[in-house]
Amino acid sequence: MPYLALDTSTEYLSLAINTARGIVARDWPAEQKHAEMILPALATLLQECQLSMKDIEGVAFGNGPGSFTGLRIAAGITQGLAFARNIPVLGVSTLAALAEGCHARQVYVCLDARMNQVYCAAYRKEADVWQTIIEPCLSDPDSIPLPDDNNWLGTGSGFAAYGETLKQRLGTQLNGTNTEHFPHAKDILTLALPGFAAGKGSPAAQAELVYLRNKVALKTHERIKK
Repeated sequence: MPYLALDTSTEYLSLAINTARGIVARDWPAEQKHAEMILPALATLLQECQLSMKDIEGVAFGNGPGSFTGLRIAAGITQGLAFARNIPVLGVSTLAALAEGCHARQVYVCLDARMNQVYCAAYRKEADVWQTIIEPCLSDPDSIPLPDDNNWLGTGSGFAAYGETLKQRLGTQLNGTNTEHFPHAKDILTLALPGFAAGKGSPAAQAELVYLRNKVALKTHERIKK
């Protein structure tokens, strides 16, 4: 059964659909244009897959953390599509999706949260299932929580923005970094498919976002301190 996944949590727009021949995924640089790009892009992807929204059985989406505006766009589009078809939705952590895309056993994820902070989490794959070693949290780069062992691959935009600080903090526990990686819909879909199969999808009205931060901007005096 075909399922759709989407992510608008970063400067990219990412869509994916699973088909009989596997997952078909496309990514586009979107900057601030996710809202105007997503429906035409979805129509193009559906046409490429020789499907229509009537064929889609559920919608998975990156539910955060990430750009506040981007997350709200993802939730709004997901709910609109799901309401129209009365199909379930499933939110997937953008941090877990970053880990899934690395094809490594141990991944320390840091996503640039702006305001001189990062969203971070650590995941370990055991028997093809991701275990959360460090729960997703918001942190200053120089005080991110540390795992108990070594051989962690660092990934995400946080390592591009605060690379030296994060590398100093993690030290020898880090065995490499991937600074260009962003959450891909194909990885969100890979993580969501077992959940849909197990009946873990929710009604559209229950689509939830994970912000990790309540405050979206620094006040002037706080920016000066930073």
